[in-house]
Amino acid sequence: MDNAVVLAEGVFGTTYGKTANGLVRYTKRFKVVAVIDSTKAGNDAGTVLSGREKGIPIVSTVEEGIKLGARTLVVGVATDGGYIPDEYRKFISDAIINGLNIVSGLHEFISDDPEFSSLASKHGSYITDVRKLFRDIKPPYTGQIKEVRALKIAVLGTDSAIGKRTTAVNLNNALKEKGVPTAMVGTGQTAWMQGFKHTVVVDSMINDFIPGGLESMTVEAWKEENPEIIFIEGQGSVLHPAYPGSFEIIGACRPEAIILQHAPKRKFFDGFPDIPIPDLQKYIDILELLSGHKVIAISLNREGMTEDEVRDEIRQLESRFGIPVFDPLNLNIDAIMSIIGH
Repeated sequence: MDNAVVLAEGVFGTTYGKTANGLVRYTKRFKVVAVIDSTKAGNDAGTVLSGREKGIPIVSTVEEGIKLGARTLVVGVATDGGYIPDEYRKFISDAIINGLNIVSGLHEFISDDPEFSSLASKHGSYITDVRKLFRDIKPPYTGQIKEVRALKIAVLGTDSAIGKRTTAVNLNNALKEKGVPTAMVGTGQTAWMQGFKHTVVVDSMINDFIPGGLESMTVEAWKEENPEIIFIEGQGSVLHPAYPGSFEIIGACRPEAIILQHAPKRKFFDGFPDIPIPDLQKYIDILELLSGHKVIAISLNREGMTEDEVRDEIRQLESRFGIPVFDPLNLNIDAIMSIIGH
């Protein structure tokens, strides 16, 4: 595990900082020694994110991260369009000049930037653009998915950047600790950064090969780990105007169950404050019609909610839809076991 400082200047704890947020919560690829966000410097990253200390300080500069042992800078922002923010360029340059390696999941490749590539060559830094690793992968869809005998559960959502991966990761890890053999199929750059082996970054691939990528990772997870349950990370939302997702996962992976991620306080699509998020019932109807299987539970994103509001919302949604509703950051593992039939 490489010691890493995660760059999330101005966005840590927000939807734009979702990569940094995910790495603070969990990663086996890096040891996160610090997060860079000068607007929250001096705080513990875990406290900012979920009210629980993680022993990961938030700092203002690359140099502070280096003093804490960082050898890699991970770009932890997810911008609209995947571009490198102008204000991030100095942080990246400082890191390269100080000999740090760079890891980025953005669509704009750091290794293709003349300034950064020149600096990296001069200072011996290695740049990894995660999406570059997957853009030329072209597996055909074969239908092998029918061989998978594990229960496949897709975690899909009502919006982008709403917590689908966090829910999948937390369920996967919690059930493993309980002794249930599980596996996770990652579908985005953050899952790769978190160290999940069976990952394909779908939004970096040619569209024709996305189904084959999803199928091959799911089959690989089944053959290599022999799990009872496979959790599949969702992407975007089936109704999101800019980041439509879900259908490729349903079509290629053939999940037997769906967990729907929902943020009650979020009224408009991420990045589109003029487009309202439709009612939850519409999502359930669409996803069940597409998959031929049930939405078995709702996972609650608690952004903007008090503890009392979370409890009230859980009660209201369970009463309305007749299915379990849970907080993925505070898992009741016995309740989760009953949801999946254990």
